[in-house]
Amino acid sequence: MNGVKRDLQNIIDSKFGKGKVIILIGPRQVGKTTLLKTMLSKAASSNSVQYWNCDEGEVRSMLSNNSSAHFKSLVGNSKFIVIDEAQRIKDIGLTLKILHDNFPDVQFAVTGSSSLDLSNTINEPLTGRKFEYNLFPFSTNELINHTNMLDEIKLLESRLIYGFYPDVVNNPGDEKEILSNIVSSYLYKDVFEFQDVRKPAIIEKLVQALALQVGSEVSFNELGNLLGIDTLTVQRYVDLLEKAYVIFHLHSYSRNVRNELKKSIKLYFYDNGVRNAVISNFSPCSLRSDIGALWENFLISERLKNNAFQNKKAKYYFWRTTQMQEVDFIEEFDGSFSAFEFKYNSKKASTKCPLTFSRNYPEIPFSVVTKENYIDFVRAEI
Repeated sequence: MNGVKRDLQNIIDSKFGKGKVIILIGPRQVGKTTLLKTMLSKAASSNSVQYWNCDEGEVRSMLSNNSSAHFKSLVGNSKFIVIDEAQRIKDIGLTLKILHDNFPDVQFAVTGSSSLDLSNTINEPLTGRKFEYNLFPFSTNELINHTNMLDEIKLLESRLIYGFYPDVVNNPGDEKEILSNIVSSYLYKDVFEFQDVRKPAIIEKLVQALALQVGSEVSFNELGNLLGIDTLTVQRYVDLLEKAYVIFHLHSYSRNVRNELKKSIKLYFYDNGVRNAVISNFSPCSLRSDIGALWENFLISERLKNNAFQNKKAKYYFWRTTQMQEVDFIEEFDGSFSAFEFKYNSKKASTKCPLTFSRNYPEIPFSVVTKENYIDFVRAEI
């Protein structure tokens, strides 16, 4: 699977030379640096490109001096400069603003493994000066484009269990070891480095609890009682995990129908393999009691990746009533809504929309996604 072309490549390539800093943010180990290096190797000669890796102490020291004269000696005759792991630099937004304003003919491309610090310090200084994109693990669409649809469909069970991290996909047979390493070495690294987390073990227990609640409504109060911490701390840790691209949430959808849930949330993982590694369960689909949750997490994360890689800004919800009628997923794009139910076992799949939903939202189309038609859902152009 080496050499998989990322869907974002054409979008980012079209932004080169537009006079703005390109920001690429996402989890560690998903190929941000590889993507930029691949693109620049085709766009420029090697002597016009520099790579500044901010994991290296000398690079951090080099970028701590914000004088334009100092930067002039660093930039030299370069036409492209990649600043890798930029979240390691204090006040990186100001540094990038100075670089952008003083070297308008240089294309700066910045990667960050987390939005914990990067986005917070970049947004204001770089207002009007940046294009920002999110990169995640491989998507179904990218892998189909790399091989073919039939091969990818045959690998569906593997994707449900082991996910889409590039290193996992590229090394069949070593998935468990690689995922265990990702979870132990990278998953919480940004949370622990950039935030005041006094009890790291609590974070790990929280993630395990969330992994067991995929597809269910989350109660911060119950999680607090389970972990022995207060509700506000649970909320803070969940927020940190979202900013570190471990999990994401859906809000409940409501237009004030009396019995709709209005303030609930569900939490999902960006990658099924990471979710399964957290709970140390790589059992085959046929032996799993959580296959419904795995299917739901897989489909929603794939839909989010597909939209993000095509730079389409959609909003996502779920819907449920106090009588437990539910719709798994609602997507809003440009004012239009679509509703979906997810069924791994197509023989048990009902094609009927919940009556309360269809009565109150007759204008929203409803579909059921199964193993027979999931490709259309995860590759859709909304």
